[in-house]
Amino acid sequence: MPTLVLVRHGQSLWNLENRFTGWVDVPLTEKGETEARRAGELLKGFRFDLAYTSVLSRAEETLRIILETMGARMPIIRDQALNERHYGDLQGLNKEDTAKRTLPFFDRCIAGDLRLGKNVLVVAHGNSNRSIVMQLDRLTGEQVIALELATGAPLVYEMAQDGTTVQSKRILG
Repeated sequence: MPTLVLVRHGQSLWNLENRFTGWVDVPLTEKGETEARRAGELLKGFRFDLAYTSVLSRAEETLRIILETMGARMPIIRDQALNERHYGDLQGLNKEDTAKRTLPFFDRCIAGDLRLGKNVLVVAHGNSNRSIVMQLDRLTGEQVIALELATGAPLVYEMAQDGTTVQSKRILG
């Protein structure tokens, strides 16, 4: 049974300052680096075949720290389809509309790897991961708006070969 793990990047400087980040490439804070190391510690018992990340440095750096902490090496696929929402272009659109970038990429690439039986690690952003969770957990628009994904906290999905969710859980240290 393939495993999918979603991790929101560690705390960034603008998360700390409560600022909209979008595609602005801001670095992780010291706390964000600690969160990434903690995620790596929590994931040490997992074996992944490949990893996906956005092209923004806060997600790429979180993934680098996770893999370094795990002592793991694997192919990494970087794609802007996993980037945070670009607030300038998407201002005023609802969350269902913003999933139109992430979900086709998920269905085409990530879900395809899961159907092949591969274990996949995805390190991305709150809104891109939220749209994936919305689909996997079959959440309504109201439910996904209330969903808060903590920085650096792994969310594990055990997947059936047909791509449906068998079980999901958050790993807490």
